[in-house]
Amino acid sequence: MSAASEKIRVLTGITTTGTPHLGNYVGAIKPAIEASQDPGVQSYYFLADLHALIKCQDPRRVQESRLEIAATWMALGLDTDNAIFYRQSDIPEIPELTWMLTCVCAKGLMNRAHAYKAAVAENEAAGNQDPDKGITMGLFGYPVLMAADILMFNANRVPVGRDQIQHIEMARDMAGRFNHLYKGQYFTLPEAVVDQKVEVLGGLDGRKMSKSYNNTIPLFVSEKKLQKLVRKIKTNSLEPGEPKDPDTCTLFQIYSAFATAEETAAMREEYAGGIGWGEAKNRVFEYLNDHLREPRERYQALLEDPGHIEQVLLKGAERARAEAAPLMDRLRQAAGLGRFV
Repeated sequence: MSAASEKIRVLTGITTTGTPHLGNYVGAIKPAIEASQDPGVQSYYFLADLHALIKCQDPRRVQESRLEIAATWMALGLDTDNAIFYRQSDIPEIPELTWMLTCVCAKGLMNRAHAYKAAVAENEAAGNQDPDKGITMGLFGYPVLMAADILMFNANRVPVGRDQIQHIEMARDMAGRFNHLYKGQYFTLPEAVVDQKVEVLGGLDGRKMSKSYNNTIPLFVSEKKLQKLVRKIKTNSLEPGEPKDPDTCTLFQIYSAFATAEETAAMREEYAGGIGWGEAKNRVFEYLNDHLREPRERYQALLEDPGHIEQVLLKGAERARAEAAPLMDRLRQAAGLGRFV
């Protein structure tokens, strides 16, 4: 048994349709980078560019996003010697496994997928006679592709937001079904890992930070732009000197997601003491700017050297395929698709 197979396997992907923001960092990138530096963990981190095609048909945006996201993870300290860092589209075994899983996945399971149900509900609310209007097979079946991402590397743990737990359960269902039908332990049943503290970061308007709401703070905007965005974060009308509730404040939530426990406790006391919103926003801006200054410089340098990023990703793909290809051979053999000699 190899050393990698004895480690806990943790897998995380990020869809390449936008520019990484603070919410992505706190919810996915930061814990991923910490895990990548843990010698007891074998980490798999990938650019989910096949998933991107489900909701983005702008090739330039997908290409730009792939570069920006790769540069972001590397600038923030992803250990690409320990972690296996790759583009989903560089692993042809993943779409092949997707088809195998599609052939054992019940359609009824996909009917219950949150994204599909939400799209149907929108059509019904709009009065469309066809509840499936505008819904592609990519949207309908993407939990199968996500299952293939996870099962291809027999991940033990998959860090996700609460809204993604269903997909891990679906991956477990498909893995169990395949193991049963083909009478073998081909796949590990993955576990969802939800960090309650950082699962959803608020945006400028107080809603979940999301590209869909246009309320994000991109990670590596300029210092001037960062200050402008922090000042736009929605607060209430309480005056300086009036005690403020940190637990309902987006500004405090963003600060505490980056700050230490001691710093967070100190800021909580400032809220109780009636810190003014202007002062609080200045503090949060200064803290974020100090935290992001060096990574921002590394990020800009990486964007100017796409050849280096390409080499890192190709090396990661080579390592990923060294695991994916033998498993795929075994799965083909199990399904009756093996070679004759």
